[in-house]
Amino acid sequence: MPHKISNNPADYIGPLYMNGLHGRMLRIPGPPRKKREILLIYGHHSSLERLFGLAQDISRYGTVTMPDLPGFGGMESFYKLGEKPSLDNLADYLAAFVKLNYKRRRVSIMGMSMGFLVATRMLQRYPELAKKVDILISVVGFVHRDDFKFRQHNYLLMRYGSSFFSNFLPAWFAKTFVLRAPLIRLAYRSVADRHSKMRDADKIELKRRIDFEVVLWKCNDIRTYMDTTVSMLTADLCKERVDIPVYHIAVPGDRYFDNKIVEQHLNVIYSKVEVIVSKVSAHAPTIIATAEDIEPFVPPKIRRMLARA
Repeated sequence: MPHKISNNPADYIGPLYMNGLHGRMLRIPGPPRKKREILLIYGHHSSLERLFGLAQDISRYGTVTMPDLPGFGGMESFYKLGEKPSLDNLADYLAAFVKLNYKRRRVSIMGMSMGFLVATRMLQRYPELAKKVDILISVVGFVHRDDFKFRQHNYLLMRYGSSFFSNFLPAWFAKTFVLRAPLIRLAYRSVADRHSKMRDADKIELKRRIDFEVVLWKCNDIRTYMDTTVSMLTADLCKERVDIPVYHIAVPGDRYFDNKIVEQHLNVIYSKVEVIVSKVSAHAPTIIATAEDIEPFVPPKIRRMLARA
């Protein structure tokens, strides 16, 4: 019998209370005979709804769980606790989630972009958790600042601009006066013909994507967004090993990362690295990709591994 699930993400989203912070968690049950547990960790500019298509797609191989990260997807931020959203704090949060939800079970981890960075740091700080991981998958992930292929002036602008807006007053100003729906829509419309997420869309689809971008900018805490941007642009996880293999999904047209350098850095950290190139050329699927849209993004070899009992 085919594995049928709803196309409405709200049917699978429930509340999440972790470490004193309220958020949400998506959990899609797998087919009855599939015992695999898959932990999906979204990336930087994201939410449960944005990666719902991917969660739908891989749920054919097992039960998929995707939690909010503090400050993302509408979840309360670390700032509420008087803490910063550092990479170590995000890794500690994820470790607590894994310990709570997979006490006596093994888990397959799939980390998307920054989500893989957080997963790697978790495994470095909690090596005992690596024994629980049966498959580790990087989806256009990275582990070092040199993985980015920005021009120097763009890198410096993002690095120090993000640092400035990670402070309370500039972040408050951006949230109050800049990140307003009409301004966000205007900004995306002005670059739609050359923006990788927008340029292939017709008029109706373009409106849907821009409307969703408005939601993302509103639900993600801007101060957390900026602080984690700094963390990504200064990251260096190559000082500690993780004694498990990793399967890295790379895309040939990735506009953010140099795939060769990413592979080199992964080899420094992990015991074995296998790079599997996706058929899709963009860094990530479209902003509101369905399960059908996402299917070409996940290579057949990854699907065969997940399909094993």
